[in-house]
Amino acid sequence: MRRTAVACTAVALVMSLTAGCGSLQSSATEVGGERMTDERPVRDGGTLTVALNADPDKLDPTLAQTLVGRTVFAGMCEKLYDTDADGEIVPQLATAEPKVSADGRTVTFDVRKDATFSDGTELDADAVVTSLLRHRDLAGSARATELAPLKSAKATGAYSVKLTLKQAYVPLTAVLADRAGMVMSPAALKKYGKNFTNHPSCVGPFRFAERVGGDRIVLTKDAHYYDADAVHLDKVIYKPIPDGSVRLANLRSGDVQVGDQMGPVDVKSALTDEKLQLFNSPSLGYQGIGINVGNVKGLGAKPGTIDSPLASDVRVREAFDLAIDRDLINKVVFQGMYEPACGPVSPESAIAPGARASRCPKRDVAAARKLLKQAGVKTPVRIELKTSTTPEWSRIGQVVQAMAKDAGFAVTLRPTEYATMLEETDAGQYQAFNSGWSGRLDPDGNIASFLQTRGAMNAYGYGDPKVDALIARGRTESDPRERAEIYGELTRRVNAAHALIYLYRQKNYVVAGKDVAGIHVYGDGLIRVKDAGYAK
Repeated sequence: MRRTAVACTAVALVMSLTAGCGSLQSSATEVGGERMTDERPVRDGGTLTVALNADPDKLDPTLAQTLVGRTVFAGMCEKLYDTDADGEIVPQLATAEPKVSADGRTVTFDVRKDATFSDGTELDADAVVTSLLRHRDLAGSARATELAPLKSAKATGAYSVKLTLKQAYVPLTAVLADRAGMVMSPAALKKYGKNFTNHPSCVGPFRFAERVGGDRIVLTKDAHYYDADAVHLDKVIYKPIPDGSVRLANLRSGDVQVGDQMGPVDVKSALTDEKLQLFNSPSLGYQGIGINVGNVKGLGAKPGTIDSPLASDVRVREAFDLAIDRDLINKVVFQGMYEPACGPVSPESAIAPGARASRCPKRDVAAARKLLKQAGVKTPVRIELKTSTTPEWSRIGQVVQAMAKDAGFAVTLRPTEYATMLEETDAGQYQAFNSGWSGRLDPDGNIASFLQTRGAMNAYGYGDPKVDALIARGRTESDPRERAEIYGELTRRVNAAHALIYLYRQKNYVVAGKDVAGIHVYGDGLIRVKDAGYAK
């Protein structure tokens, strides 16, 4: 078939990524069962070094956007609620599930009476209210869209909180199980203001000690923590090491003990090493290519007009999408160990749309060329694609570049350091970039902040009143079947706009030394280190 022949032609241009088209006949590689926890007895003491695939952004729960940042927060900033190994939401700083009024507009809950912030001040209802309103109102908050339905929050007792909502908001508990539910020390917020990111203070098993940009973040055991006797490690160090092969080499040498977000190639290699162990779980997120269709004034601004074929004509974006073979990317770059993705909601989500809504389009170069001809654009259509500096995205960029060339595009790759890319894309300084999200149990967490007009993380400048209406319906509808229908319709509409081209859904692969125990890795991709240490 022409599709197969074209795919091999594209791959031939990036032979360094594979042994050749013949190697693509192998099936997806199975990597054992899903092992998410290690319950071996743990001895007290020691330092655990965790290698991250990028340097985290701001260590401020209100402003932060990255998965690697969430991994660090997992060690030092507990939330009102958390996700467990079964994908259920459970209380953490709250004492029980929230109580919701019949109309869904009033939510009440109590918080722990024994929790103390790392700066020694006590957590109470007022601290919860302070953090929630900061998450909602602070300029540049990445939590603003998540908490937009919050009308008011107040303490009704020393440890009792009452939330009043503008309308029923079904995803609220799931929202409070992530950064919007992290409670920060009011004393530290008042003392440090905008510099809180360099002096973060939360409730957690470890407290912030030091950050050296690009090199390490150091947390030390927090004696103030309410469950400090159950914490084994003295210290946790997070080191950004973007290259997976270097992370693996450091694991083998013992310089680091845990490797986060390990790629399939490195996972296969690790499985042959008796000194290493693998943790893996399904992902709730996605990875893809975001296209600037209207971000002219930065996040939160009204979408504007960009005078380029890619931004202004959906036929050009559809042609670019049709040039891409998701299955081939999975085989060539990830050895068949990930899954193609064609929408914002993971099959692992609490509410997932039907298969029809998120069916992947097949690569069709002839159709792509026809669309470009209909659009009347001069070919090749030039696109600059910003990619992070990881080897994986370097390979993906090369494959996309080769595939797109067959359809009439000339893609220029611009590798960009991750934090810099976040700043530039948030500001609208790009044409296309690799856009991904670690995922949330409730589908609203994968959608609203990114696809709602003027959403807190809508770097694409995408706006569609019908999508906004669907997001609003999904937030207020409590019936799971109805919600699934809503998100199915929303997925189809978003995919038709091709402002965010979903490519694949990774698995959460974490490699650790065999002597490391007590690690927990769930569907949210976070490495939980509260119980971690070295096996007895």
